Amino acid sequence: MSNKPISGPHVAATRRVDQIMRLVIIALAPATACGVFLFGWPALYLLAVTVLSAMAFEGLCLKMKGVAAMPYLRDGSAIVTGLLVAMTLPPWAPWWIGVVGSALAIVLGKHVYGGLGQNLFNPAMLARVALLISFPIEMTTWANVSPLLTGPGVIDSLAITFGGLENPDAVTGATTLGWVKTEFSQNRLLPGSLIEYSGFLAFLGWERGSLGETSSVLLLAGGIWLMRQGVIKWHIPVSLLLSIFVMSAVFHTWDSQHYMGPWVHLNSGAVMLVAFFIATDYVTSPNTPLGQVIFGAGCGLLIFVIRSWGGYPEGTGFAILLMNAVTPLIDHYIRPRIYGRYRNGKPLDISNS
Repeated sequence: MSNKPISGPHVAATRRVDQIMRLVIIALAPATACGVFLFGWPALYLLAVTVLSAMAFEGLCLKMKGVAAMPYLRDGSAIVTGLLVAMTLPPWAPWWIGVVGSALAIVLGKHVYGGLGQNLFNPAMLARVALLISFPIEMTTWANVSPLLTGPGVIDSLAITFGGLENPDAVTGATTLGWVKTEFSQNRLLPGSLIEYSGFLAFLGWERGSLGETSSVLLLAGGIWLMRQGVIKWHIPVSLLLSIFVMSAVFHTWDSQHYMGPWVHLNSGAVMLVAFFIATDYVTSPNTPLGQVIFGAGCGLLIFVIRSWGGYPEGTGFAILLMNAVTPLIDHYIRPRIYGRYRNGKPLDISNS
């Protein structure tokens, strides 16, 4: 009797796409709600515009491909994409920024490559970077914290989102990363630049930024919950955060006048959002554990390099896109052993088995 396998082993997926997307939405909900609370009705309106337009562009692309739209709209992938795009935008950005961002993410970031599971770059990050380059003023106008109950009312907020912001200097300012970059350009060093910075408030999210730059603690909690649910693994988040921590600790120890410490780096910008919800995208990240560690470390390294020496205050979007482009190369050189073969690809010798 032959011991040679007559068919390949197969592993069935334990969760459907819609179940995974539902868990991601649940994990993002606390940080999203916190951002809406901190920045008021304009943030909620922009969030609704972005998600609804993402679903509309998804349906349009599916119709143009000649396939039924409803099964794909129900799987929640367009909702998650729209939600992540909204998380990367200034909360008081005009409505058309949300629409253009959703169009870029769904059409150029997803369906140009063939749809769900075929894209090379993360759609939300592609939209974020394209918007930042194309509309730098709208994408760098950050509202002060204006809690839902004390900020602009329902009607005034409609005018902000759909009618344009008046007298922006009175209600906007720079993010921590943007402020530090501006201070450096005027030859001011870190101790003076960060004199009003509160690491505790930054951890809670009480500072200017996008919805995805607020409340590191809630994003961290959501990410850990996703890991416990088995939706994502630890390799990318841990290697990404550890890479930033090590790089910033070394350079801050060497020159604390010019390099921010680990706490500032980890609680500023979209690091927590990227580490748990974007870099871990199944499609645009490597398949093997070692490959994922290299991918995460590369993302963290690029984020630190761009923040420290680049022209933009924040480097998460650029870092993710650059590492997305490297993912096929990582998968090419770091591959698991194929069942029935040695690691060099040659078939196992089972003649004497």
